[in-house]
Amino acid sequence: MSRLIHRSFHAAPPVAVAGEGIWLTAADGHRIMDASGGAAVACIGHGHPRVLEAMRAQLSKLTYAHTALFSCESAEALADRLVGHRPGGLSFAYFVSSGSEGMEAALKLARQHFVEKGEPQRVNVIARRQSYHGNTLGALAAGGNMMRRKPYAPLLSDAFHHVSPCYAYRDRRDDESEADYVARLLAELEAEFRRLGPDTVIAFCAETVAGATLGCVTALPGYFQGVREICDRHGALLILDEVMSGMGRCGTQHAWEAEGIAPDIQVIAKGLGGGYQPIGGILANDRAIGPIRDGSGAFMHGHTYQAHPMACAAALAVQDVIAEDGLLENARAMGAALEHGLVERLGNHRHVGDIRGRGLFWAVELVEDRATKAVFDPKRKVNDRVKREAYARGLGCYPMGGTIDGVRGDHAILAPPYNVTAPELEMILDRFAEAVEAAVAG
Repeated sequence: MSRLIHRSFHAAPPVAVAGEGIWLTAADGHRIMDASGGAAVACIGHGHPRVLEAMRAQLSKLTYAHTALFSCESAEALADRLVGHRPGGLSFAYFVSSGSEGMEAALKLARQHFVEKGEPQRVNVIARRQSYHGNTLGALAAGGNMMRRKPYAPLLSDAFHHVSPCYAYRDRRDDESEADYVARLLAELEAEFRRLGPDTVIAFCAETVAGATLGCVTALPGYFQGVREICDRHGALLILDEVMSGMGRCGTQHAWEAEGIAPDIQVIAKGLGGGYQPIGGILANDRAIGPIRDGSGAFMHGHTYQAHPMACAAALAVQDVIAEDGLLENARAMGAALEHGLVERLGNHRHVGDIRGRGLFWAVELVEDRATKAVFDPKRKVNDRVKREAYARGLGCYPMGGTIDGVRGDHAILAPPYNVTAPELEMILDRFAEAVEAAVAG
């Protein structure tokens, strides 16, 4: 009997004992292609020798130093690597141990920004339904994942408010053009600002490309430009959550590069360190930092393991590999091949309603009836069937349920490493298509 509290008490997961490249090996010898990087984490695969060497080098020098007294070389170097060139105006970095911690830091930074600016009446945050921003109470309150929120609803702050996501497959009306639909969403956001009182809103928070809850949904053209304009007009900050979609996952260093705008605060995590050490963080621009830097001079936040030397050294090595091996270019090329392969194999499947994503971040939404978009009965747990059928075929993917409202809807995500090869991609596509077919046939 395992003494670990696993994700389920009903079935113990297999034990992973080794990882190399795209492959994971279980204790029983079963080999799995890690086609989703776990939860879009293992962005350069497992056991990369240059990362392991950098970790060994850091281990021999310094394993921990508390940031109340010291900085460390690896954290300084990582910050310089990420924002030394001021991408989109982002010029400061703050490192923590997870995406959830990163979101908490972003929310606190945004609130303190206005306190120090002399606008303490700004107490509201607007986010989107069917979003996911983390599992700590503040991040969970910001998110719109109804399934995860439900047990803890009495503990969640009422400072968070939610508007519709940009989810064209389900929500765009037949009589609407894409531009009309975007205009309706922006009008809804504007109305929410006005309902709350524009001078009471701290920030609008959104995933640049929606992650696990909604399944790799990209925004339509003009959406984020309109969001940026509304935030600027009302003096609110824009927080973009790129825990899943950022740091190369969508084929560019930052997913917002494809949207023609930049955030005031960006949350990063999974692709930052590739799973070699727990790390997340925020990147912020001068606008967000200025009132604090020029006011009290102290960000009223902190963690024991923030800017951890080992975590920052591992993340810096991961970023070195991505840059030196041209992996953003490979992510774009293999991402196009992944899209083509999914469309070729599943584009006309009677139970595949939508194929969507960007770069190496793709999902299929599964439906009972393609023509009407009717969903499978949640009791069938089709998403879980996909996971089991894929595992049996030696493939790891990332299925989720509750796509539409926390209860109804199924999708499955593929997010292979940025250094995936064409032959590996063909194996992923073949095994995934077989798993989907088997899952929906029962």
